[in-house]
Amino acid sequence: MLWACILLPRLALDAVLRRCPDPDAPLALVTGPAQLRSLHAVNDAAATGGLRPGLRLAAAQALFPGFAMVDHDPARDVAAQRFLAAWAYRHSSLVSTAWPGAIVLEARASFRLLGPWPRFERRLRDELEALGFRHRIALAPTPRAARVLAGLRDGFALTDIGALARALDPVPVRRAALPDDLGERLQRMGVRTLGTLRGLPAATLRRRFGAPLLDHLQRLYGEVDDPLPWYAPPDRFDARIEMGYEVESHMALLFPLRRMIGDLCTALSIRDGGVQRFELQLEHEHGHTTVEVGLLAPERDSALLFEVARSRLERVEIDRPVVAVRLFAATLPPFVPASRDLFDQRLQQGTPWPQLRERLRGRLGDGAVYRLAPAGDPRPERAWCKVEGNADTVDAAPPRPPRPGWLLPQALPLRDPRLEIVHGPERLESGWWDGDDVRRDYYVVRTAQGQHAWAFMPAGEREGWMLHGWFG
Repeated sequence: MLWACILLPRLALDAVLRRCPDPDAPLALVTGPAQLRSLHAVNDAAATGGLRPGLRLAAAQALFPGFAMVDHDPARDVAAQRFLAAWAYRHSSLVSTAWPGAIVLEARASFRLLGPWPRFERRLRDELEALGFRHRIALAPTPRAARVLAGLRDGFALTDIGALARALDPVPVRRAALPDDLGERLQRMGVRTLGTLRGLPAATLRRRFGAPLLDHLQRLYGEVDDPLPWYAPPDRFDARIEMGYEVESHMALLFPLRRMIGDLCTALSIRDGGVQRFELQLEHEHGHTTVEVGLLAPERDSALLFEVARSRLERVEIDRPVVAVRLFAATLPPFVPASRDLFDQRLQQGTPWPQLRERLRGRLGDGAVYRLAPAGDPRPERAWCKVEGNADTVDAAPPRPPRPGWLLPQALPLRDPRLEIVHGPERLESGWWDGDDVRRDYYVVRTAQGQHAWAFMPAGEREGWMLHGWFG
């Protein structure tokens, strides 16, 4: 096996910046008790202004007033790492988040599908940059070696396990990710490299530093297997963005909405699934407003989902300031893409019918777009019905004489002294079971203006024409 480790040196900061409309504005993560607040991390713009991690908040505000502040939340770091594990699961079935700020995945099994390591690495980097996370990547025969080498040299790739010891022996013990603070302790004792550490008697190391150090060295060098906990994708999606300020307009909610929809589609592509129903919760200071988004069939196209969600959101009246937005999808059903011909003649500018349908439903409402299906009732006004949902097939109509394309909501008197009968009569008798019994003789007639109409008279009579529809 070959293991790729993705180190995320700015995980906490990137998790915040990727959800900011202007990530280049000066920003710092703040941590610590109320009276001893300090900077946990700063972005490039804040660092240019002289800010640095560990600086007291009061000193930072005096040095560079006006920078944005966000409280550091360790739970947000865990959620970001879990999201990236879900992203990495697209490329490998063995993904682990055993160490904070790092993702490890087995890479060799993916080479046949995604190409050799240089191409695979380029793909990982491109996708991480699009997601907004800075990173360092290395490849090695063991997960721990990949983690150590990624911290030393970005882009390092070692595929021969026979050369692993030569690559690791010169590594400083402080950079070898040893358990607890053993790296610093060993450095102060004069043990400076992993090679020197491995040359010491194992019994002495076990007695002075405990079994975890020897276990780490054996797994680092590939002498024993490394049983890591493996990531499994969840069955639901839940994302939340705190605004940092009160929002009272729909426009200010579109950026976080687009980001959460993008994350949702990333999760869907991992599971090879779709989403048919999800909720947007607009959180207020007290309570929240729920916006339900439903589709007729599972989808995972980010542009379509964003367009539908935006249309639903714009129809909601925001009567209280919004302080956070949450997107929750309880179920992620399988996604079956629409079949397409190999030589599809559809114009590139044309919108596929499923996307157009969902956009119309989002803008006009769920009941505004529906399908028609024939019913078994011969009465024209009851011969069709609405079909809800996304039924794949509609039963064919029973064989009948020609029917007009335009059926009037109500029959109207037809007064034309020069009517010409083209076809008919066709007698319809029905409705005795529901109290709306009808007995009519229908004709296809031509009017004096040359129009073809569908008209009827009471059964057996020869006067009293009633217009019921027009033929095209």
